[in-house]
Amino acid sequence: MMHMIARRLLQLPLVLLAVVVVTFALVWLIPGNPMQHEGRQPPPEVAQAMNRQYSLDSPVTFLGGYLARVSGVGWVLGWNTAPVDFGPSMRHPDWTVNEIIRAGFPVSATIGLGAIAIALVVGTCAGLVGGLRPGSWWDASTQTVALIGISIPSFVTGSLLIVLFAGKLRIFPIGGWGSPSQAILPMVTLSLPFAAYIARLLRFGLIEQMHTDHLRTARAKGLSRRQAAWRHALKNAFLPVLSFLGPATAAAMTGSFVVEKVFAIPGLGRHFVEGVLGKDITLVMGIVLVYAALLVVFNLLVDVLYVWIDPRIELASAPSR
Repeated sequence: MMHMIARRLLQLPLVLLAVVVVTFALVWLIPGNPMQHEGRQPPPEVAQAMNRQYSLDSPVTFLGGYLARVSGVGWVLGWNTAPVDFGPSMRHPDWTVNEIIRAGFPVSATIGLGAIAIALVVGTCAGLVGGLRPGSWWDASTQTVALIGISIPSFVTGSLLIVLFAGKLRIFPIGGWGSPSQAILPMVTLSLPFAAYIARLLRFGLIEQMHTDHLRTARAKGLSRRQAAWRHALKNAFLPVLSFLGPATAAAMTGSFVVEKVFAIPGLGRHFVEGVLGKDITLVMGIVLVYAALLVVFNLLVDVLYVWIDPRIELASAPSR
């Protein structure tokens, strides 16, 4: 296992380098000019000075300087004060990208982790009900709810929750950020699609495991269907859910633009979309790098949990001697 972790950590810089290059190429090709504000073009001499300031005259120069700042080379050479410097925001001249991420990431991470926790509890319960009683009305009910959770867009769900719980019942505030009660509705809204996928994955995994030979043997020894599922089937049936949780957690923690827009939450999702629309190259690349790093880390944690749940996976992936 330690060999696998070390190999993944060594691959991390290469993965992030590829993400930086591809993201930069895509953002650079987006039509528009980051110097334009609300359609107003600055005077030519001002635009020229700003291009020199942000190194926008040459994509090679810009990318080389950016890689030096985010890799720590610029910090070693004394060019920047932080080990990882994402540079200034082009659309928010009074803010650096580090400051924007520092302010927005805890908000998005709180909403995202809460949503994943809710989705894990709800999805696991629904998947267990459907997997242990396939074809029953309980199974049909949970699958119908899961299908609705996947199909309905988040802005519709969020708006309905606001109307019901904030407008009619007045249990939660309409939106904003600052108190724990303001986080409940966004967490629930963001969790529903994840809970639906978890329920479907766990249901199919349980049904498949319950028809294996070792489960039939356990049932023949006198275990009930529920006991056999809990002791022997659930562990293997949960593996597809683990695979889903890695990228899902990384995506949830870096913000959902729709949820943050509906509930007026100052998270990374809103900053990312605004950065794309305004061609704020440094802001977009900084948020994408944070997402890519989280994605690699959570996928690594998933692989470690895989080996912990089923050690045969590590033996199967080990090179033959």
